[in-house]
Amino acid sequence: MQQSAKQQKSIAYFSMEIGIDEKIHTYSGGLGILAGDTIRSSADLKVPMVAITLLYRKGYFRQRIEADGWQREEPAAWDVESLLEEMPQRTVVMLEGRTIHLRAWKHEVKGVGGYTVPIYFLDADVPENNEWDRTLTHHLYGGDEHYRLCQEVILGIGGIRMLRSLGYQKIQSFHMNEGHAALLTLELLDEHAKKDGRGYLIEDDRKAVRRRCVFTTHTLVAAGHDKFSIELARKVLGSREDFFALESVLHEGKSLNMTRLALNLSRYVNGVAKKHGEATRLTFTGYSINSITNGVHAGTWVSEPFQKLFDKYIPIWKQDNFSLRYALSIPKDEIWKAHMEAKRKLIDSVNLETGTHMDEDTLTIGFARRAATYKRADLLFQDLERLKRISSQVGKIQIIYAGKAHPRDYEAKKIIQHILQAKQFLNGDIKLVYLEDYNMTMGAMITAGVDVWLNTPVPPLEASGTSGMKAALNGVPNFSILDGWWIEGNIEGLTGWSIGEAVIGNGENRNHSLDAASLYEKLEKIIIPMFYGNREQFISMMTHSIAINGSFFNTHRMIHEYVLNAYFPYNVE
Repeated sequence: MQQSAKQQKSIAYFSMEIGIDEKIHTYSGGLGILAGDTIRSSADLKVPMVAITLLYRKGYFRQRIEADGWQREEPAAWDVESLLEEMPQRTVVMLEGRTIHLRAWKHEVKGVGGYTVPIYFLDADVPENNEWDRTLTHHLYGGDEHYRLCQEVILGIGGIRMLRSLGYQKIQSFHMNEGHAALLTLELLDEHAKKDGRGYLIEDDRKAVRRRCVFTTHTLVAAGHDKFSIELARKVLGSREDFFALESVLHEGKSLNMTRLALNLSRYVNGVAKKHGEATRLTFTGYSINSITNGVHAGTWVSEPFQKLFDKYIPIWKQDNFSLRYALSIPKDEIWKAHMEAKRKLIDSVNLETGTHMDEDTLTIGFARRAATYKRADLLFQDLERLKRISSQVGKIQIIYAGKAHPRDYEAKKIIQHILQAKQFLNGDIKLVYLEDYNMTMGAMITAGVDVWLNTPVPPLEASGTSGMKAALNGVPNFSILDGWWIEGNIEGLTGWSIGEAVIGNGENRNHSLDAASLYEKLEKIIIPMFYGNREQFISMMTHSIAINGSFFNTHRMIHEYVLNAYFPYNVE
């Protein structure tokens, strides 16, 4: 029976990070949370998937913010043995001519109907390996390029080999969630050559592997596209001239570019929003690049008060997220009551944690996401005097921030520091908190509990952005730059509000001052007056956020699109 279940799995989903449980520290931000939500919806919809990632024993990091506003990092180890099940199977990969032994740990995700999708976490920390090799699955996004390439060999090549060891022989589609997993193509090439009785690769192998791979790219930021010198690739992978000589494996003949490797060896490629697909086609010309807009898992990110409300009025919402369009028929006073329950929980938690004395009746703006420079978390504070004047003369506001900067991203750390300097300047006029150690629980509480969700990236760099989708599911209107998913989700004055003009060209010469001015103008003239002076219209926007955006920007719809467009067509050359 067990073997039969494995034989039925036909999609293997590979991701460098997967955020499936707050206690399992194998994610850093949106990419990992998206992967977790993808797996949850696949389980709900009985999609025959198995997932592969790495086991990061030391996690990402715990964030501490010092008195001077500077982020410090602390280890984030976790209890692997109590949370995951060790599998008896073993496999190996070769790194620099050394044999690296790997084991796997399993976590099963159970869907609403009881169907399960297993996640296997690859682990190199075994006694058979030397001390350095044992650390290769310790840190998410840690170490240098050499460490990263070794990790990507383990994920891609080791992932395929572990699947085979575990008995998954009938996989038809291999989905690479970002380019980190692109070396799975090398193992598939070798499998195909071996099946034909060869010990070397030829062009027919490339064509055969291409028919089996799907690739999703998530970013336009250069740092998100791993590339390694040919010297490092040869050092780690060994003398694989048959691989390097294949058409389109090396970029311009001199580097192993993981995004381009995945592009060249995939039958279906997609960006994660319509605009992102378009921008990716401009960046990587000559490829057929589609788009499937990201989503979030409704059953995970809808707050308890709204879960009860949806259970009462839309009983099938967890199985059929599209049915959330019927939120329009829920009485407005019950929408507001559910929102205030979620808001009270957030405000009480913030006050307990920080001693800020925030007030549940004050318009609360939320901003919580990875602290990367292009997300411009401090745009709100470009004109502090104007912000103070708006709050004192038009209507009080209070602001909740959260988000981690990558340990080596000093510019992002400076943005956090700048926000905390703004807090000191605003002291007494506008209450502001920056919550430490952003995690899944905190993210769920903030997206459900604020009144307005703020997003201010430099377009077109926000590939999709999923935190605003979580807010929409909880009836929180978005106030955002027209980028990523918000270009598709914004109906001005009905589901939220836009900031600034839509992007022209590549956005490099974006005028931050014009965006800040647009933000202040709408806050002063539209949002604050509506919140305090026309509550009925504000609640109507909340209801439309659920009915229009919540019902569509979810991973159930997203998985439907992958199933229809990516996973099962096999007639692609």
